[in-house]
Amino acid sequence: MAEPAESAETPAPKKSKKKLFVLVGALVILLGAGGAGAWYFTRDTGAGKPEAAAPKVPVFLALDTFTVNLQDGEQYLQLDITLQVADQAQIDAIKLHMPRVRSRLLSLLSSKHPDELMSPEDKKKLTAEILAQVKQPFEPKGKPQQIEDVLFTSFVIQ
Repeated sequence: MAEPAESAETPAPKKSKKKLFVLVGALVILLGAGGAGAWYFTRDTGAGKPEAAAPKVPVFLALDTFTVNLQDGEQYLQLDITLQVADQAQIDAIKLHMPRVRSRLLSLLSSKHPDELMSPEDKKKLTAEILAQVKQPFEPKGKPQQIEDVLFTSFVIQ
């Protein structure tokens, strides 16, 4: 009967540490890959920042047709103008003060002689004068309008 006691006292065979090292190694690799993936997807790539090279979308405001008598008294000018502005806020401000804008431009246009409006250089000069008139602040000590360009969509002298 001594034999069963001996078999109970014999230690169980030790499990291999090789499996433990494999499991720990796999766990380290998975955690490293997860950390690298998290870093890659959360890093700041500048995607939220506007690109300097991205073209700005133009914003236009077409004004009603202007018809004025020119200084010679026999001819008139019929003119369609479109303004290129900085943004929608500029359009809203100009529309709010449209009587003032039209008054300024009618005064400017009616002061011209037909021979002052014939050449391309004359039209460039008129563009600059219109730009200056529209950019003037609407209120005393107000900010000037942000007008980028004045475009003629119709230009008739008769």
